[in-house]
Amino acid sequence: MQTGLEEQLGLYQKRIPIFTRSVKGRFRRFKTTVLVLAYAIYFLLPWLPWSRLDAPSQAVLFDLPGRRFLIFGLTVYPQDVVWLALLLFIAAILLFFVTGLVGRAFCGYFCFQTLWTDFFIWIEHKIQGERPARVRLYRQPWNREKLLKVGGTHVLWVLASFWTGMTFVAYYAYAPQLVLDFFTGQAAAAAYITVSILTISTYAAAGLMREQICTYVCPYGRFQSVMYEPETLAVHYDARRGEGAHGRATVRAGRGIVVERRRAESAEPVAVDRRQASLSAGERALAERHEKGLGDCVDCGLCVQVCPTGIDIRDGLQYKCISCGLCIDACNTIMDSFGFPKGLIRYDSEQNLAAPEPTAPRVEWKRLKTIGYGAALILMSAYLAYSIGTRGSYDRAVNQIRQPLYVVLSNGDIRNRYQVRITNKAAQDQTYEISASGIPAGALDLGNFREITIKPGHSGLVQASVRLTPELAEHTHHFELVITPKGKAGEARSETVRFDSPKEEHD
Repeated sequence: MQTGLEEQLGLYQKRIPIFTRSVKGRFRRFKTTVLVLAYAIYFLLPWLPWSRLDAPSQAVLFDLPGRRFLIFGLTVYPQDVVWLALLLFIAAILLFFVTGLVGRAFCGYFCFQTLWTDFFIWIEHKIQGERPARVRLYRQPWNREKLLKVGGTHVLWVLASFWTGMTFVAYYAYAPQLVLDFFTGQAAAAAYITVSILTISTYAAAGLMREQICTYVCPYGRFQSVMYEPETLAVHYDARRGEGAHGRATVRAGRGIVVERRRAESAEPVAVDRRQASLSAGERALAERHEKGLGDCVDCGLCVQVCPTGIDIRDGLQYKCISCGLCIDACNTIMDSFGFPKGLIRYDSEQNLAAPEPTAPRVEWKRLKTIGYGAALILMSAYLAYSIGTRGSYDRAVNQIRQPLYVVLSNGDIRNRYQVRITNKAAQDQTYEISASGIPAGALDLGNFREITIKPGHSGLVQASVRLTPELAEHTHHFELVITPKGKAGEARSETVRFDSPKEEHD
């Protein structure tokens, strides 16, 4: 997973600026599609209207004062914390499941660090130009051009970071009013503190540190190896095909060809063969290379130049690789221009690459670990969906007060006491009626409460007692307390409770 050179380095290495080259291809298109979709969801969701009776008309609103999360038509209260636990479990299992199948695909396409770094690199490219122009700008002394371009880049980075923090805060308040209050100095102090922290952290992570977040801060890159298996698909360089018997060879068009033969284990050139005849593209050229024992890799270095973490995938699988596939696009572009077969760098498994005759790469999911992850993912997702779909408009709990279990009154009647807790999960105030089934109508005593009205997201407690004659108590072991939302008889729910008596205790 890491080379000898990496093993000699300390825990932290000073960042060397990486200037990535733009590339076109299916993986670049997929990354761009994910980025646009993710940004559209994140930045536009707080501004999406949603009609509500008791809250601002915002589709997603984390209402902390009201102790609830409003997500479209769903209202989530602290009592639904089990949903959060299920979501965290599903996210973890999904990460393990995907990693076992296709390596660090999450890092390469969906991670927040990747998405924001990708956008910041795009800003840098638009202002400073393509890779050669950025390298030249970096090396030249400070002058008017460098000051304007570098300064303009950082200004846009700060603005993007600021709006990232501003959008995050907009999820916790009515977005239009929050923005107005923020810029007029009337917002809460927490809003200014949060936006400031997120602006600084986003600017530092996506603009200044970039790949160092993945290398030194994120723990996932370090423990991912325990989830890799020989069948796991990851970005690999086909060394057997690329190196051949005598290593790589650089091809230069023009007056002739300069072929630098390199050993597979060394980066130093060991021989130079200069020819004046141009090497044409196509099968003839490939056959000539193979006759000389040269690999298909033309050593153009484009795979390194497009890598956002600055690694050379030809050195083997490395923990710094985020499996974004940009090196695949770059290599396929070069292979296509020379008429060589694509796939010198590709998503493949170590098992397939080591086979005498590698087959077409495919996802190997028929493994015990992968099937286990998949089964857990399906079951937990189904349970979460079922729990959300079947949740009622209120929760109820009935607890018997067991100190003492019962009281014998002066006339011989037996009394048990109960505590009824009702939590309103509806979006408006709701009144509840409590009744009993299985005992005489007058046996249930609710004190001064015949009904109770509860605000959304709040709970109400009702003390109830049941009083039975000795003869009736002797034959009553259980009965039902029925809770009915007023005007909604179809949502009535009952709880079976126990009734204790001296006779039962003696038995």
